[in-house]
Amino acid sequence: MSNKLVKTDVKLPDAELVSLADKIVQVIEEGKQALAVSINEIMKTTYWKIGQHIVEFEQEGNRRAKYGTALLSNLAKILRARVGRGYSHPNLNNMRKFYLMYPIFQTSDKSPQIFQMSEKLTWSHICELVTIEDPLEREFYEKECIAEGWTARVLHRQKESGLFMRLAMSKDKEGVLMLAQKGQQVQTAEDVVKDTYTLEFIGLQDKKRYKEKELEERLIDNMQMFLLELGKGFTFVQRQYGLTINNVHYHIDLVFYHRILRCFVLIDIKRGAVKHKDIGQMNMYLGYFAKEENVEGDNPPIGIILSHYKDELMVEYATYGMDSNLFVSKYELFLPNKEDLRKMVRGILEK
Repeated sequence: MSNKLVKTDVKLPDAELVSLADKIVQVIEEGKQALAVSINEIMKTTYWKIGQHIVEFEQEGNRRAKYGTALLSNLAKILRARVGRGYSHPNLNNMRKFYLMYPIFQTSDKSPQIFQMSEKLTWSHICELVTIEDPLEREFYEKECIAEGWTARVLHRQKESGLFMRLAMSKDKEGVLMLAQKGQQVQTAEDVVKDTYTLEFIGLQDKKRYKEKELEERLIDNMQMFLLELGKGFTFVQRQYGLTINNVHYHIDLVFYHRILRCFVLIDIKRGAVKHKDIGQMNMYLGYFAKEENVEGDNPPIGIILSHYKDELMVEYATYGMDSNLFVSKYELFLPNKEDLRKMVRGILEK
């Protein structure tokens, strides 16, 4: 009698195979995620320690003064020859700043222990953060990256658009400090409306003439960036939202729903300066939505008229006694001058 095993095909029901595959895929994905987190933490620790060595070398004073400003450049050449790419002059400078800008704790045996940093912050995030000299501004962007899951690319855009300064402009000293410590908190209509919106991403900077329809179409084409500029909690509902009142047809340019405030947000776009009739029309839209579109659980809608120019005095008079949820904001097609904004924020903090 032969002891040779005979292979037989064991056919399992498809559903059981799929279930088995699902479990294996889950294990693989969990392993990949754990590996990515581990690599990220090791990378940050390594780069922080490199920054520490550079700073301690510089602190030798006169003994090391001969290296001067050429230190990082010459060091980069040696490291590239010995360990390969990734240790350029700019990267070494970021490692140096990383060590200087973030604190260390001391363990019980008094040996240095690197601070705890969220696993959501990668080295790419850190390279963006260390370019921000102001600690309040840097803390704000760090908090928002962690809370909103920003990629390094998104962080770069928000930083370049001066988001922190633009939000801080409408607050007092305590509000600015709170913004830095906790990030952007959304509790009221004022919290989701900016005085100025930066729309450089739609690509109309060099175009002297454009129509409102073209501006609207560019925003739709770049909806992901527009939602980023609008801020947290916005979901897109519809463009050219039609409504009829006494057989007269109207269209709201853009309608959103805010998940946190649980309300509709209506946006009308004006290429030029906002006029008092535009404000009256938006007020009518708000009344219509409150009466006809809101369902149980919805809060009063918010209206934003987005215009390229804004006459503050006219807006103040035209909105007198109107719904407090009606706002007139400006839009800019260029990234703002961050240093000018920064000076204004410093003025608020120094009051």
